[in-house]
Amino acid sequence: MSKFSKFIVGRIQGCGYALKGAFILIKTEPSIQVQAVIAIIMTALGFYVNITSTEWILQTFAIGLVMSIEGLNTSVEAIADFIHPDFHNKIGFIKDIAAGAVFIAAITAVVIGSIIYIPYLL
Repeated sequence: MSKFSKFIVGRIQGCGYALKGAFILIKTEPSIQVQAVIAIIMTALGFYVNITSTEWILQTFAIGLVMSIEGLNTSVEAIADFIHPDFHNKIGFIKDIAAGAVFIAAITAVVIGSIIYIPYLL
């Protein structure tokens, strides 16, 4: 097998692992499930009010940002719990920082959604 073929096979396998991880995340994590429902509602609302292409781009970015950061937060929490299952101040600090990143992304998404939808709804 050539280097190029190995490269392509490796990328395909990598996509498979990523897809598996996304399904596991959606299947097992309540916070992602809530975000997915919100994403579906916002997408339906976008079709209902016929938002512009630029607004679709911003909305899609906001949804992807929140869900991605939520996935990273879940990973950080899982690693922290694996490394130190008992309560520890440093582990708590790390988890709080990761949760804070989700909060910032969510607030950003709310601001973007407000900028997009308030004019349509008024």
